[in-house]
Amino acid sequence: MCEEVLDGSGYPCLEYLVQTEDGFLLGLQRIPHGHDNNLLTLKKQKPPVLLQHGLLQGGDNWFLNPPGQSLGFILADEGFDVWIANVRGTRWSHGHIALTKTDRDYWDWTWDELAMYDLPAMLKFVYKTTGSKVFYVGHSQGTIIGMAAFTQTHVTDMVAAAALLSPITYLDHITSPFFSKAARHYLDWMVKTMGVREFNLRNDLGVELVDWVCQRDDVDCGDFLTALTGANCCFNTTRIPYYLEFEPQSTSLKNLGHLAQMIRRGTFSMYDYGYFGNLQHYFKLQPPEYNLSAIPETLPLWMASGGEDALADPVDVLHMLEKLRTKPDMIYLADYGHIDFILSIRAKADVYDSMIDFFKSHAEL
Repeated sequence: MCEEVLDGSGYPCLEYLVQTEDGFLLGLQRIPHGHDNNLLTLKKQKPPVLLQHGLLQGGDNWFLNPPGQSLGFILADEGFDVWIANVRGTRWSHGHIALTKTDRDYWDWTWDELAMYDLPAMLKFVYKTTGSKVFYVGHSQGTIIGMAAFTQTHVTDMVAAAALLSPITYLDHITSPFFSKAARHYLDWMVKTMGVREFNLRNDLGVELVDWVCQRDDVDCGDFLTALTGANCCFNTTRIPYYLEFEPQSTSLKNLGHLAQMIRRGTFSMYDYGYFGNLQHYFKLQPPEYNLSAIPETLPLWMASGGEDALADPVDVLHMLEKLRTKPDMIYLADYGHIDFILSIRAKADVYDSMIDFFKSHAEL
């Protein structure tokens, strides 16, 4: 990713490879500092921050706008040691020690595995490399896997504080026409019977699945991004061709099926394999729920949500807050949609400055 995305930006970029316990090889990038060339400040240890992308995205999405607008660049210039996460199956990760992308098992995962294996592996790598607790930033699916992982003490022991953009744990009130209709028409069941495992909007099957949903009478895909995420107020539409050079990226259809279960049932639970499958995987008939009250009160949380966000609906955000033992710092932007938190040209003043103040208040200086 360093060469393709950051070359010529003037920011240093390093590439790392991280292996998960189940054999996936994840790409992890690092921007150790910003444009500051002062030797004294360069030698000073900087607090590490790990950026975790959302669904159908990769680590590049933190750098798709100019330096003054992209969170990855802004954090580096603000004195943070920036690390960029890439989960399995995405463009900047590197496959598996034994499986290939054509193997069925390569795509046999959901965000359960991202929370259980991918995020802990990357956090552990950053924690050990820097010798410091890590600040965490997640967007969209990055908040789902973050909140699930934070229910595990061995994960929160490595985290200094967490910032969640478009925070998601519950999805039953989403207003996204596309995802809502796909879930409620059981598209995940239909595709599963076809034996398909990868979801890639850039191949023929991905296009056919989108067409099927968009042909529903109550889904208007004339503005496809709005149909997916809701109305976004503030990103530069002239840059869409550039964004499309990098996004969307692949995920597993099983992962989409897990998200569809959340939409239909209103739960924040592990993947439901059915009664017999659940007995095999969990030794119980129903999949276990993630216990948000297990997230320690000592973990500082900051969240930003939007009034036009069709995926992180305010009702679902409130449901999540009621489950937590701690009270996060919150900002609410009435005109922000789901993508605005990553690509808004106003995001530095609207969102990132508050996040950076929050991190600095919890940094070990």
